[in-house]
Amino acid sequence: MPDSRRGLLLGASAYTLWGVFPLYWTVLEPAGAVELLAHRIVWSVLTMVLVLVLWRRVDAFRALLRDRRKVLLLAAAAVVITINWGGYIWGVNNDRVVETSLGYFINPLVTVLMGVLVLGERLRRLQWVAMGVALVAVVLLAVDYGRPPWVALVLAFSFGTYGLLKKQAAVEAVESITLETLVMAPVALAYVALLAETGRSNFGSHGLGHALLITTTGIITAVPLMLFGAAAIRVSMVSLGLLQYLAPTIQFVLGLVVFHEDMPASRWIGFSLVWVALVVFTVEALNHRRRQLRLVARASAV
Repeated sequence: MPDSRRGLLLGASAYTLWGVFPLYWTVLEPAGAVELLAHRIVWSVLTMVLVLVLWRRVDAFRALLRDRRKVLLLAAAAVVITINWGGYIWGVNNDRVVETSLGYFINPLVTVLMGVLVLGERLRRLQWVAMGVALVAVVLLAVDYGRPPWVALVLAFSFGTYGLLKKQAAVEAVESITLETLVMAPVALAYVALLAETGRSNFGSHGLGHALLITTTGIITAVPLMLFGAAAIRVSMVSLGLLQYLAPTIQFVLGLVVFHEDMPASRWIGFSLVWVALVVFTVEALNHRRRQLRLVARASAV
């Protein structure tokens, strides 16, 4: 199989797993969002340390620890991704799967907006149009919900911030995820211990099968990240950019078909505007890339 096709399959597998996560988190009930988040961090540490050893990345991890700037950036990334994980689990367990999908639909737009606000990047005209349409959509959805779509906004901005910090750190996936989970592990372990000490822990309280499922939170975290990492080096950023819409699309369908969440006409209009914004944004990005490639080709031919 050609490397590009293998990369597409790996990327599609990663985003499909992320898309079906709502089914996984609901199986772990009655454990609450914070307890599941703590267990996810604890078991992810164990999983990533094992991956670090098996992939022979220990020396690279030690080198990372000597770089104070990168450690600080990844420590900040750890806090932000913890907020993202917690917000997502809470949203799924509180019947807001459709709203979580909205967060990941608007994430590409939020990421670009953060590039403007933080890095001083400049948007092209159609990108501003996409941003404007997305803003109208969020306002419309806020009116429909009777409140701002906080879950979606928290997910979009936390993941956008996470991506920005990771880009600045420029560290390979295995080492960075290992460090991020290690940073949050003491707090997570303390919370798990507190629940056990006070008799409020759901770990082991609902049978062996439920307990074993909770231990898989580390694997569930690591596997799609590894698949994504393998895909990223085999396919273009354009292909990865298109694949990223797969996860929220699956989440959206699950919210409607499996979890039977309400979707009144006004909400459909809001989501439709988001999708219009994404189409404008994606088509503009593809056309801009083609123009840049043509310019490079002409310059090389001279």
